[in-house]
Amino acid sequence: MKRVTTYGTFDLLHYGHINLLRRTKKYGDYLIVALSIDEFNNKKGKKSYFDYQKRKALLEAIRYVDLVIPENNWKQKINDMHKYYINTFAMGGDWKGKFDFLKSEGVDVVYLSRTPEISTSKIKKDLKLFKQ
Repeated sequence: MKRVTTYGTFDLLHYGHINLLRRTKKYGDYLIVALSIDEFNNKKGKKSYFDYQKRKALLEAIRYVDLVIPENNWKQKINDMHKYYINTFAMGGDWKGKFDFLKSEGVDVVYLSRTPEISTSKIKKDLKLFKQ
């Protein structure tokens, strides 16, 4: 069985996220999503609309996702690759090159292009415009 993983906040879940998960799942038989916990998001300077448990429930309802695990910090990725026997690590293209160090752990690293017309940041910005 080939295992693939991706990491993220997945707040205000939208079709760009679904596209990423669908395309990531094509690299393996079993998709593990590492979901940033609220405390880690705060350290990154992010504020999620939905808390960790709600974001986790949304991800678990998606047919492409087989397992959701917590992302507690930046440094856990190497350990996760071994703990979950990951074959492929996939991230959005905006992270290109940032996780190439995982190749030395025997993991294929792929960067997938983003869905250009949508992002959580854009949704948040657009919602502010509607509020006025």
